[in-house]
This record gives sequence, structure tokens and C-alpha cells, in this order.
Amino acid sequence: MDRLIIQGGRKIAGKTRVHGAKNSILPVLAASLLNCSREEIVLKDVPDLHDVRSMLNILTCLGATVRYAERDIILRTDRVDRCEVPEHLMREMRSSIFLMGPLLGRLGRVRLCRPGGCAIGPRPVNLHLRGLQSLGAAIEEKEGGLIEARGLLRGGEVLLDYPSVGATENLMMAAVTALGRTVIRNAAREPEIVDLQNFLNLMGARISGAGTSTITVEPSGRELGGGCYRVFPDRIVAGTYLVAAAITQGDLTLEEVCPEHMTSLLQVLEQAGVEVETGPRRVRVRGGQLKAVPLVSIEPYPGFPTDLQPPLMTLLALCPGESRVLEKVFQQRFKHVPQLNKMGARIRVSGQEALIAGVESLEGAVVEATDLRAGAALVLAGLAARGETVVTQIKHIDRGYENLHLVLNGLGARISRVAEDISGGEAEGASRRVTAAASPGEALP
Repeated sequence: MDRLIIQGGRKIAGKTRVHGAKNSILPVLAASLLNCSREEIVLKDVPDLHDVRSMLNILTCLGATVRYAERDIILRTDRVDRCEVPEHLMREMRSSIFLMGPLLGRLGRVRLCRPGGCAIGPRPVNLHLRGLQSLGAAIEEKEGGLIEARGLLRGGEVLLDYPSVGATENLMMAAVTALGRTVIRNAAREPEIVDLQNFLNLMGARISGAGTSTITVEPSGRELGGGCYRVFPDRIVAGTYLVAAAITQGDLTLEEVCPEHMTSLLQVLEQAGVEVETGPRRVRVRGGQLKAVPLVSIEPYPGFPTDLQPPLMTLLALCPGESRVLEKVFQQRFKHVPQLNKMGARIRVSGQEALIAGVESLEGAVVEATDLRAGAALVLAGLAARGETVVTQIKHIDRGYENLHLVLNGLGARISRVAEDISGGEAEGASRRVTAAASPGEALP
């Protein structure tokens, strides 16, 4: 029942780093199930996110042992012997579908239900299922969304109808255990695919081609083992911080990031009049004379990422002139638009297209986070708005951003996180407004 209370009109400035990528750590955690040895897997600097905790709960339920050492997670998966994922855990997040490939490959059988996650449009698992069938799995779909797969996997050619990130990752993990060589064509090219390849190869797999449209998985000839790994910085969180600086006319430097993963965003920011400077593992943005961007097309990587579409739209709402956003990934990814319009934005949606007429300013209001990235967009709108903005349903934000309000406060924002009890009043002992350092500085989440 927490909410964020944002005092607008303060610039985001200073230096910060970004935690590990949510969209990398989740498939990496799923891939740890392929380690049948007694060797430990040590994952470094793991972000404390709701989705990460949910995945660790699933691994523990399946028989894994999880230990914490400050921000590191130490896993033992040699005793994993359960092939069924409890329904209530599957429903918590979309990424639970990643468990299908490694469990099927390791145990020869898996039983789970269709996953939950943000309501941003249809995200069918058909690509996952057809791909596994191409590798020899027998799949049965039952009432209530239950899916059961079994069989000995054999290598083969898999052609994806769409370059789905999740399906590509699931197939990579399944193919590691298959007999013979597997080739995945029309594979997703996102950086997170490369991260998963690097982790699996660290464990002893033989995978090549990640980052291109063709991925090849060769038999390793040996049992996969443990190792120590750190996923790369979260490019979506990094992009959110950069837009926060741009929308407040601030001056922000991100350190220890991968600028090459954010090329499409940085190009659009420059088109919008934002000053962008890059260097080895660093990006700096400074607010400039904002202007409309004629067209931003949201597409699979290396196109503009759908996860940054809501934050970008918040910036475009303040760019003089008319901008146009064409969403080609998810059908219902404009749920933040009514909330932004409530704050004074002028955005009109027609199908998968949004037309944004830039306004001079936004006004604080009470708004609701309908999903993870929409929630982040509303926080950015609150930073730029006049007066006070209250963002409710911030449980969505917690799925992908670790202490977002504290990081932004360390960079000059003034955001309070307030807990409420069920009756709607502030909960005793939890109603203190935590603002941290309100002046620009260095925040290392």
C-alpha cells in the first residue's frame, strides 16, 4: 500500500551507478538449475527487486539452497528434484516461464501454469512451446492454464516467428542439455541474450552467436558446473535516470554503464535537444532546449526498447511541437497515457500510435502506476511537474527499480515513500517521509 509523494521542480544532477539488469539476472537465476554438480554459483551485486525475490523463492521451492553475502547470492542446485512450480509463485511474474527450458532439460519433465506479470498486452508463450516441441518435447496444455512438458531433448533447427527475448533464452537453456547441435534462427538480439550466453558458457556450455539473429548451441560433452558471475548494468534503469535528468533540465553522469546498449535512446535524446556525452563505461546528459521528435518507432533490439517508451513519452510531453510514438512490441503499452493527461499532458492514442502535443508544463496530481515502466514514467512526470504528485500502486515499480526514490533523492529530488494501512490512513511507524539527501551528490545504489 506504499505511495510516492514527489515535490516537483528540482533538477536531477550528480553522478550515480546502476544496479545489475533485472532482465539479465532472472534468466541467469533460471539457468542455475542446469548446474547438477555440488559446485556453488556466486552471483555478484544482485539487485534487491521484487521479481528477483520471487525467482529465488521458486528456486528454493524446487530444492535449491540460497545464501546471501551482502549483495551477493550463493546458490547450490545439486539437490533440485522437483519439476512442478507452484501456481501462486508462477503468477507473480512473467519471467517465471524461463524455468521451463532448464527444468525440462534437467529432469525430463516440467509442470507449470501460464505466468503472470504486467498487463501490457498479450504475451503468448506459444513461441516457447513450439520451440521446445522442435527439440522433441511433448507438451500438453490443460484446463486452468496448466502446461506439462516431458521428453528427451534432441538438437535441431528452430525458427522463431518473432525474435522473442524470452523464447530465445528458454530455448538456449533447453538446448544446452539436448543431444546434438541446436541452431536458433530469428533469435532475439538484445544484450541480455549475450549476458545469458556468457553465463552458460562460464558453466561449461558451448554457445555462440548471441547478439546476432542466429545462435548455435553445441553439445558440451560434460556436466555443467558452478562459477562466479556478475550481470551487466541495467540499461532500462540507466535510461530512466537519463530521462529524469533531461526532463528536469539537470546534469547527470552515469558511471560503470554500457553506452553501446543505449544507442537508440541516446540518439532520440539528442533529437529532442538533450546534450549527450559518452565515454568508456560512462554517459552524461545535460538538459537542453527541448524539441519534438517526429517519430519514435518502438521495435526489438537494436531498435528503441519498449521498456523505455513510457519514460520517453513523459519527456516528449514537454517537448514543443508534435511527436509521434509507434509501439510495435506490446498492444497495451499506453496505459500511462490517461495518467499523464491527468497531469496536463496532451497525448492522443489511436491503436498502436500515440500523438503527443508538447505542453509548457505538467501539474502535480494523484496518479496510479498501472505497470512497472508506466510507474517509472509517472515518477519522472512528478519530478518535472509543478507542485506535488502522488504515485500509488508503486509495488509495480519495486519489480524493476531498487530504491528508486532514494537514488533520485541522492541526485537532488525530493521524494517521500509513505506506507498506508488497509483503512487508508498512514500506518503507525511507517508514515515517516524518507527523503535522504536532497542536494545533488553521488548515489551508489
